Formats: sequence, C-alpha cells, structure tokens
Amino acid sequence: MNQHRSPEFAPHDAPLREDVRRLGTLVGNMLAEQISTDFLDEVERIRMAAIERRQENLPLDALAGLLTGVDTAHAESLARAFATYFQAVNIAERIHRIRRRRDYQREGRAPQPESLLDAFTRLKAQGVEAGELLEWLERLQVEPVFTAHPTEAVRRSLLEKEQSIVRALVDNFDPTRTPQERKEDDDRIFMALSAGWQTAEASSVSPSVQDEHHHVGFYLANPIYRIVPAVYESLADALQAVYGVAVPIPRLLSFATWVGGDMDGNPNVGAATIADSLATQRSHVLEHYIEDLAGLARLLSQTEDRVEVDSALARRLFDYRVRYPEAAARVRPRHADMPYRSLLTIIGARLDATRDDEHPEAYTSVRELLDDLHLIAASLIDHRGLHAGAYAVRRLIWRVRTFGFHLARLDVRQDSRMHDDALALLLDDADWSTRDVAEKATQLQPFAGGRQAFAGNEEAAVVALHDVFATLRQSRKRYGADALGLYIISMARSAADVLAVLALARYGGLVEQGKVPLDIAPLFETVDDLANAPDTLRALLDDPVYREHLASRGGRQWVMLGYSDSGKDGGTLASRWGLQRAQVELLEVAAQFDIRLSFFHGRGGSASRGGSRIAPALMSSPRGSVAGVLRVTEQGEVIHRKYGIRALALRNLEQTIGAVLRASLRPRISEAREDVWRERMGKLAACSRQHYRAFVDREGFVDYFRSATPIDVIERMTLGSRPSRRRSMRGVQDLRAIPWVFAWTQCRSILPGWYGLGTALEFGAAEYGEAAMIEMASDWPFFANMLDDVAMVLAKSDLGIAEAFSQLAGPLHEPFFGLIRDEFERTHRWLLRLRQSDSLLQHEPRLAVSIGLRNPYVDPMSLLQVDLLKRWRAGGESDEALLTALVACVNGVSQGLQNTG
Repeated sequence: MNQHRSPEFAPHDAPLREDVRRLGTLVGNMLAEQISTDFLDEVERIRMAAIERRQENLPLDALAGLLTGVDTAHAESLARAFATYFQAVNIAERIHRIRRRRDYQREGRAPQPESLLDAFTRLKAQGVEAGELLEWLERLQVEPVFTAHPTEAVRRSLLEKEQSIVRALVDNFDPTRTPQERKEDDDRIFMALSAGWQTAEASSVSPSVQDEHHHVGFYLANPIYRIVPAVYESLADALQAVYGVAVPIPRLLSFATWVGGDMDGNPNVGAATIADSLATQRSHVLEHYIEDLAGLARLLSQTEDRVEVDSALARRLFDYRVRYPEAAARVRPRHADMPYRSLLTIIGARLDATRDDEHPEAYTSVRELLDDLHLIAASLIDHRGLHAGAYAVRRLIWRVRTFGFHLARLDVRQDSRMHDDALALLLDDADWSTRDVAEKATQLQPFAGGRQAFAGNEEAAVVALHDVFATLRQSRKRYGADALGLYIISMARSAADVLAVLALARYGGLVEQGKVPLDIAPLFETVDDLANAPDTLRALLDDPVYREHLASRGGRQWVMLGYSDSGKDGGTLASRWGLQRAQVELLEVAAQFDIRLSFFHGRGGSASRGGSRIAPALMSSPRGSVAGVLRVTEQGEVIHRKYGIRALALRNLEQTIGAVLRASLRPRISEAREDVWRERMGKLAACSRQHYRAFVDREGFVDYFRSATPIDVIERMTLGSRPSRRRSMRGVQDLRAIPWVFAWTQCRSILPGWYGLGTALEFGAAEYGEAAMIEMASDWPFFANMLDDVAMVLAKSDLGIAEAFSQLAGPLHEPFFGLIRDEFERTHRWLLRLRQSDSLLQHEPRLAVSIGLRNPYVDPMSLLQVDLLKRWRAGGESDEALLTALVACVNGVSQGLQNTG
C-alpha cells in the first residue's frame, strides 16, 4: 500500500478541505503581492514536485534539485512561505475541531466523544451513582503546569494576528452571512497574513525570563481566563442531563507555572525572578478582575425604586462608604440609587488599591473579595435577578476561585547538586557530595528538623539559595499560600536530597509555627532513578524528621516523574515501562506507610517525551495512580495547540476532567494475564534499552549527532532563557531532552521515539511467540497505547529525508545510518504485524489526513534545510544570513510537524 498517497477527506470533513483551500488561496495572493507572481509560481512548482515524489515513491533527487544552491535571501523567503502555509493548515484544523463540536451539540443524537457529557454517560453505564460521583468531584484536582520551555515561542503580535484569522473563520460558520460580509472576512484574513509576513517570527535577542512570562501569560490571562466559567457550567449541565442533579460544583481546576521559578540549569532564574513573576501575575489578574467588575457595574444598573436588595448587601454598601472613602468617591452621584453598581464600583476601586499591599483600602484576602461577590449574587437571586445579572456574577466568582490574587501557582525547581554545593560550604565539608547518602541524611536531620542551625555564609552558592527561600517566605505572606506550588528537586536520588531542601528552607527563614510550609517533590528522571525511586521513598518515609514534616503538610507526598530524560537515557520503551513500574511500586510504598501519594507528570509535547492523548494515557495508567489528581506539564507548541483558541481550550479541559474522573472512578478492570505481561515487558524493556544504549554509546556518536542533525542551529536559536546543554557535550547525558528530541525531529527520523523498540518486539516474538505479542498489543492498554504513539511518530518520519541529513556526517553516515535504517524498518514491520494493520494510521484516518496535508510543504523545507546547513557549516558557521534562513526552515518544519520537543 502506498503510504504517501494524497489525503482522503471523510464527508464530514469537507468544510476542512474548503477552509484549507480558502486559506491557501489567500496565502498565495499575499505571497504574489508581497514578493511576486513568479515567486508564487515557484512555490507551487516545488509543492507539486513534493506531491509527485510521495505519490509515485520517487527518489529525492528531483525535488532536492529544485532547492539546491538557492540564494540565501530567496531561501529564507521560501522557508517563510511554506511556514505560512503550515500556519494556514494548522488554523483550519483547529477551526474544524470547533465546527465538529458545534455539529455534535446541534445534532444532539449522541454526546461528543471525550466530552463531559460522554464521560458521565459512560460512568453511569458502569454503575456510578450520583452520590459516588459527587464525592469524587470534591476530591478532584486538575492542574496544568505551564513550563519555561518555549520550543515554539511565537511573538505575541503574531498570536494576536492568528486570533484575528480565527475570528473571521468562526464568523463564517453563520450561513446567513452576505457575500459582502464574507468578502470582509477574507479582507481581515488577508490583512493579518500580510502584516504577519512583514513581522519577524521571533526576536533576534534571546528571550528573558520576563519575556517567557509574557508568552505564557498570553494563554493564562486570555483564552484560559475567559473559558474557566464555561468549564464549570459545562460540568453542571452534564450532571443535570445525566443524573438530574443540580448542586454547587467545588473548585477542581487550577493552574501553575514554572516561569520565573525553574532554576535548574538556568543562571537567569533566582530570587529576583520569583518575586517578579508573582508580582506580574498578580498585576495581570487584578487588571482582569477590575475590567470584569466594570462590565458588571454597567450591567447591574438596577435602581432602588424598581427592585429591592438584600439587607446584608445594603449594610455592606453603607459600611464600605464609611470605611473606604477613597474607593467610595469613585461612585458617581447619579448612580447613588443603583446599589449593585455602587458596590461594584467600590469593589473595583478596592481591587485597584490591592496593587499596593500597604494601601489601607486594599483587600487582605481573596476570601474577602469572594464574600462581596457572593453577597451580590445572593441578593440578585433573592429578588428575581437570576437572569438579570446573577449568572454574570457567578462567572466572575468562578474566575476568582480559580485564579485568586496570583493567577497561577509558581513552582520552584533546582538541581540537587546545587543544594549539595551550598551544603558543602555551610558544613565546611568539601567532600559532602561524595559522602554516603545515609551518612548525609543523618547529618542533615537536626538542621532539617530545626534543632540545629547553620552558621552564616556569604559564598554566592549559599546566598543564592538563602535568598530564594527568604523570597518564598515573603511571597507566602504577601500573596497567600495558594500562590506557591511545589519545590521540585531535579536529579533526586536519595532521602538526603529531600532533607537538604528542608534544611536550606529553614536556613532561609521559610518557617511558620516551627514548620516548613513547603511541599517538596523529588523528580525521578533517568531509568535507573525510576527503578530506585521506591527505595528512595521508603528511606524518606522511614525518616522521623521528614514524617513530622509530611504530617504538617496533610500527609500527602508529591513525586514528579520525568518522561523526557528517562526517554533520552533509555529509549522510549524502557522509559515508558520504567515510569509504569515506578508508579505501581511507589503506590505500594505509600500504602505501607499510610500516606497519600500524588504524581506530577513531567510530559513533553512529543511522544518521545511522554506526549500522548490524555484519555488513553490516563486509562492505561496503573490502577490507583490517578485517584482524582492530575498535575501535568504543558509546554512549547502544546500550549498553543491546546489553549490558543478559547473553544479548544474549553474542549481540552473538558477532555482532561472527564478522563481524570473515568480513570479514578472506574479504572480499567483487573486483568489476570498482567502478571505474565509485566514479566515479559521487563525483558522487552531491557532488550530495547540495551539496543538503544549501544547506538548512543557507540564510538563517534556525538560527532555523528552533531553532523546529522541541525543541533548546532538549534543551539544558536533564541528559543529560551535556559542554555541548551548542561556542559560541553561529551555524551547524550549532557544535552537537555528538549533540544535532543528537537534535533532528531528536524532531521525527520524522530529517532528517540522508536529506536530500540523494533529489536525488542522482534525479540518478544521469538521468545514468546508472535500470537502472544499480538495478544498483549490488543488486550493490554499500556502496551496498546504506547504502540499507537510510536505509530504516529513513524508516520511523521521520513527516512529518505533523514538520510539526506545523515549524509552531512561524511564517513560517519554509513555506519550510523545503516543502523537507523535497519531499526526503523524493523520497528515499522513489527508495528504492522502486532497491530494487525495494513498501514500505520489505519485506525486514525483524521491524523493521516492531517499529516498528508502538511507533507507537500514539510518535505521541501527539510531539503532546503539540508542544503543551507551544508553551506553554513562549510563557511565556518559564521554567515548570519544563512543562519537566519536556517532558523526560518527550523521554525517552518516545527509548525508543519506540530511537534518539536
């Protein structure tokens, strides 16, 4: 079967095809206007050659010939042109998701798959009664965490232009729009495309931590802030529709961020950025509340001669006029007979004063603001105002309950080795880091428990950490406990690593009533660390000082699981299995010590770093591992894809909440065969890891990697404030997981997502029989979900283009690429056999269409990148114009594949 045939649209996807055609035409017209019609003709020739190459399975030579030796400036224009087409396809697909959601709601025959209505319907069919569901809603905690890894740091100005295109396409849903109105829609799209073409995709200056904060803040303070009330309304509607229950919904959704708090490997982050981030977030959320209050004040114009208000509200208004004269002065005299408007004006003025902690009229807590809003909502409901403004007040209440005065909780992360460096100075022990972990734990106990204090030390490593914990103490006092999230320890390998944080927190003064008010989460990142994690947790819970601390934190221990570094360390199968087993064994340890264990999943955007569809991922997770809690990182292009458009942000959060409820209330049933499957999987994972490590540890691998991928370009790109590697690169361990996956994705092999798996599958078939492996692939959700993810990775790969990149490695090409080609073909072959399918995406036709739409544009970009890379390196990597063109190619391929790192 031809894997490269043109995409075939299902009948219900015809509007998607029309949007792609419409946007493609507008992009073409824009290119003709901005450059020339000859340029547009050239782009079209290249695109048609790319289509022909895939349809006819032709060699790369003809297509590559069109892209070899292109003038540098012209090459950049070509790269940007194809990237603009990708943007159009991406937007069209997102709009189609909105359209499909509306189709389900309009038709009303069946709930949309993975909607809250669908989740509740499934749960009821599985015997979940209303009471049980309501009990779990009280426990539910869903918290996406936005991290400082901008693998797709699109400028805010370009994001706003994209929003303009989205609005024009959504307006086009209205079948009554006139031809003139449709022309105006096209004009808006054309203007946004043209202005975007005249704007650089990114600044030439590396983003600061503040820049990263503004990037993440765009999503938190715009689409997400707006749709949070709709999430709760959708949940209430689904409860009413399925169970006939109308009850107050508890808060179950919050957000967190690492921006400004992720110190791991980033010298630009510390006490100052922690303070700045929290202050900026507070400013943003207060601005939104003040804007919403002004809107409510305009809406709630009820006058005393037309409707009564509750006596409690009247008393509150009178009291506020007396206690807060500065705020009360903002009430216009002509509005004196409008009690709701008057009170809302004063509330808004008090919120404005809250920007200054010392202002005498400022709110002292979020609870105080919520009390005012509840008072208004109750009065409206009591006096026939349910439909005269109460719903609008409730929407603001949901926002305040969700975002508080902090917008998003701020996590802090640091490498355990940095803690060791500071402790070595505080303890005057140069050998501290090499000492036995049990000895270190014993020595740290009195400091961690507060029975002994460190002497002062002015060395930079000590002062930096002291200031961090001092800032956390001040921030708790200023912003409240909800403003701070977890303290995460990277490369955590022992109980001593956790006790070190307790000791250093006390040194920095982060103490309240004799206790350290901090939830500490060890991060287990490598395959070996995951295997040792249960012993590490057991040793930690055996420690009396730490058990006392944990009791003060409500008896809940957080553990963060690292999908990225474990994948880089051992390959995808060893990583996935290590993570699965670690959760099972950690839960067993928690049960032994009668503590509550919650997992924080450090997933990336690509399957190579743990990226996966949320429902299958949760339903295939170990039983009991979800337990009503999902805390997961969101980063890079994933943030944009999930949260860039309001309707899609709503859909994503509904899917997530529904999946958490299903995995918690009715996890997959116990399977007697799993004991055998687990034993086999342990051997398969070991086989896969051995084959993967043999490849990355092979002599000359670092040189090959640096030649056969554009890692040198990625390292020069202004993507984030954090260096791309920890130190000079001696091996794969020295490169961060994001650029590692990013580089392999750019060269189109996406090797981290599959290398070693084919060998393991072949071993399994020989050892246990192909029928047994097919049974595992069919009946075991963990294995089936992993194979589905790998199939998607292989479908996005192109070994022909990967070979063109590999040839840049000269004499290293043949020995290394021969291994890559053999393992790719082996993995592809066994995936088809075990999944009993004729093609990789046989059961994912929509994904097949999505990839097919992009290939005619991605392939030329990749081949152009190969030629430019060769020329840039030949010139000693000093030609800035070539580098600019290369960066345009990298950005374009990233948008086309929709996965970077």
